Amino acid sequence: MPRLTPNLWFDTAALEAAEFYVSIFPNSRINHVTHYPEGGMREAGMVLTVEYELDGQQMTHINGGPQFTFDEAVSLLIECADQVEVDHFWERLSADGGQPGPCGWLKDKYGFSWQVVPAGFVELMTGDPERAGRAMAAMMTMSKLDLAALLAAADGE
Repeated sequence: MPRLTPNLWFDTAALEAAEFYVSIFPNSRINHVTHYPEGGMREAGMVLTVEYELDGQQMTHINGGPQFTFDEAVSLLIECADQVEVDHFWERLSADGGQPGPCGWLKDKYGFSWQVVPAGFVELMTGDPERAGRAMAAMMTMSKLDLAALLAAADGE
């Protein structure tokens, strides 16, 4: 089966963003950086691509220019082991100009969207319809997800 590698388009911040993400996720590292050559589409020597691992997931960034920007149509979901991890990723990714959004979504300082959810969230939302409905109603009032509050709502507390 082919391996999928997300490729994110930046204007000029490909390396800066990769370094930011690598600083947040464990088991992450930058593997390779390429630069525009003489006669390329952008200034010679400017970073062209960054290949890196984000907690073992291969990722690529490209400095392709200002033509395209991020929107919520594409996001990465982080399934966190517990509330401590939810808090960690939420705080780090929304820092320095990031924007918290509703229902566990946020945009980082580069405008890229993330979903930060606790482990078991998908099962909670797709299991028993009554529990899922109560959890969904609670989630709709939240920005950063609160696992204890979601479970309490699911249980009718």
